[in-house]
Amino acid sequence: MTLRVAAKTVEADGVVTLRLAHPQGARLPDWTPGAHIDLVLANGVTRQYSLCGDRWDAHSYRVGVLREPDGRGGSAYLHDELAVGEPVGVGSPRNNFPLVPAPRYLFVAGGIGITPLLPMIHQANLLNADWQLLYGGRRRGSMAFLNELAGYGERVRAVPQEESGLLDLAGFLGEPRPDTRVYCCGPAPLLAAIEAACAGWPAHTLRTERFVGQELDTPARDIPFEVVLARSGGSLTVTPNLSVLEAVRAAGVDVLSSCRQGTCGTCETTVLAGQPDHRDSILEDNERAAGDCMFICVSRALGDRLVLDL
Repeated sequence: MTLRVAAKTVEADGVVTLRLAHPQGARLPDWTPGAHIDLVLANGVTRQYSLCGDRWDAHSYRVGVLREPDGRGGSAYLHDELAVGEPVGVGSPRNNFPLVPAPRYLFVAGGIGITPLLPMIHQANLLNADWQLLYGGRRRGSMAFLNELAGYGERVRAVPQEESGLLDLAGFLGEPRPDTRVYCCGPAPLLAAIEAACAGWPAHTLRTERFVGQELDTPARDIPFEVVLARSGGSLTVTPNLSVLEAVRAAGVDVLSSCRQGTCGTCETTVLAGQPDHRDSILEDNERAAGDCMFICVSRALGDRLVLDL
């Protein structure tokens, strides 16, 4: 889609929101809490941003953008160059971080990681679920959406690090409960800490979303393997210096991709035979064990041969 910037608002130090709408006011594709969209920018880069607006607003999307001084130019472009009224390419919503039904939720956000949790909180509130949010940031002035969250009262705990130190995850989580789901989004140290804190909780309690791919171990194999393209009718060899995505594209098969880090889900591909070496930051353990899909920008093969639905 090509949408236009209907509004651009400063939400906190280094954070702006963009409200995007169709030029003719047309209805936009529906989405669910946890979804994100690709923004295809005029400077040639594509970036993913979580939808953080009202999912019941059928005519606009809202995303929050943190300025990243050490980034690759996407956030700087959105902060400094993209203006109200200008067009921007937008991919349809995808959700790798869905809110599953539960009687009780504990939400943990670090910095701009609050964005995918905002619609989840709204949904949990609509359903009269028991929920609480622990929201950390470096400074109060850098924490976006505090005014919006204030309407939820004591269910929200905002913890600026310069005032109160690091988040007390153990105190917030309390004792493991089978009726609870924990959702967390933020920087890598927070995700590592929440994973450690939830180690004793029931399986599948914790769901996390990463903005950058986690550090990867060495691939399971360092020798070439064969990829058979079931629909195209060909096969190719993936050498250790190439990703499956690069090899497939070199063979003339066009596959959509975006992040190249195994975080966005754009290049998800069905596996018809063979066993993938999963190296993404999206799939849960049971999904990895099923072996019926893979993200070919980072994942590889455990055996000599993979058959893909390409």
